[in-house]
Amino acid sequence: MRITRRLEFDAGHRIPDHRSQCRHLHGHRYAIEITLSGDIIRQAGSPVDGMVMDFSEVKKLAREHLVDAWDHAFLVYRGDQAVAAFLQSLPGHKTVVLDLVPTAENLALVAFRILDQVYRDIYGNHLRLERVRLYETPNCWADALRGAAG
Repeated sequence: MRITRRLEFDAGHRIPDHRSQCRHLHGHRYAIEITLSGDIIRQAGSPVDGMVMDFSEVKKLAREHLVDAWDHAFLVYRGDQAVAAFLQSLPGHKTVVLDLVPTAENLALVAFRILDQVYRDIYGNHLRLERVRLYETPNCWADALRGAAG
């Protein structure tokens, strides 16, 4: 069985070597979909009976380990040194420095790597992260999939 939870957040970024408007500082209303697979839990009387994982727990873990850190932050590539230095010079500015250019593809990959460490099989139902889909716009997204090259 597969389940998916969607969350949204706002963040800024830029693609330093891009040939379009994306090379400028700008922001997006991102959406992230987290897809988990596992067996349906069969534990009569348990609050998770009939679930793969409680959707509220999926949300809580995603917020705690990723979304709250990225929400209203500027996601900057470490190699974009002038912008990274500028943002880090702003008192109290929320900046997340990444080792990859913050494209939708790379953000989905980073999110998958972070969240893959978070969702654990605590009920013996073979729970695991299968996909992170990151929407940069309503019409553009990237999927990071278990087992896919990244």
